Amino acid sequence: MKFVAPNKLENDKVVLRLIDSTDFDTLYQVAIDPLIWAQHPNKDRWKEDVFRSFFEGALSSKSAYLILDKSNGVCIGSTRYYGLDEAAKSIFVGYTFYACEYWGKGVNPLVKEMMFDFAFNFVDTIYLHVGAENYRSQKAVERLGATKVAEKMVSYVNEPERKNFEYALLKSTWRSIKR
Repeated sequence: MKFVAPNKLENDKVVLRLIDSTDFDTLYQVAIDPLIWAQHPNKDRWKEDVFRSFFEGALSSKSAYLILDKSNGVCIGSTRYYGLDEAAKSIFVGYTFYACEYWGKGVNPLVKEMMFDFAFNFVDTIYLHVGAENYRSQKAVERLGATKVAEKMVSYVNEPERKNFEYALLKSTWRSIKR
C-alpha cells in the first residue's frame, strides 16, 4: 500500500481536515498571534506575507490539515505529513501549531496519536523536526516517546535554514507505549 494522507482524521475532541485554498483566512486568524511563534525558528510567521508562504507550502504538500475543535468547529491550528521516504519506510510529522488557549490542554497528544496511528500502517519510523530553541515542542515530542537523533540545519518551505533537532519514533516504541 502507498501512503496517501486521508481527507479527515478525527477522535472525540478534534477533527483534522485536509487544507484547501479557501482556508487561508481561517488559519491565519490562529497564526496571527506572535506568541505562537516566540520559540519557533521562524519568529515572523505571524506576519501575513510570511504566513502566506507557509500556507502555500501546506497546500502544495497535499497532506496538511486544519485542526478543528470538535465541540464547536473552531480552527485551532494546523499540522501535516511530509518527507515520505518509501525506501526507508519513514515520514515526517510536523509544521504543527496550536492557538495558545489550547496549549497544555492535551490536544497535541490527541492529534499526534491519530497521525501516528495512521502513518504506522505504512512506515516504520516517524521523524519530527523541532527548533533548537523550541523547548515547549521538544518536551512535547519527548512525552510522545520520540528520541532526539540528530541536530540539523533545516530549510522549511520557502524559508531560510534554521537549527533544528530531529526526533525519531519507531513503530515498535509507539506500540509499546500504546499498550
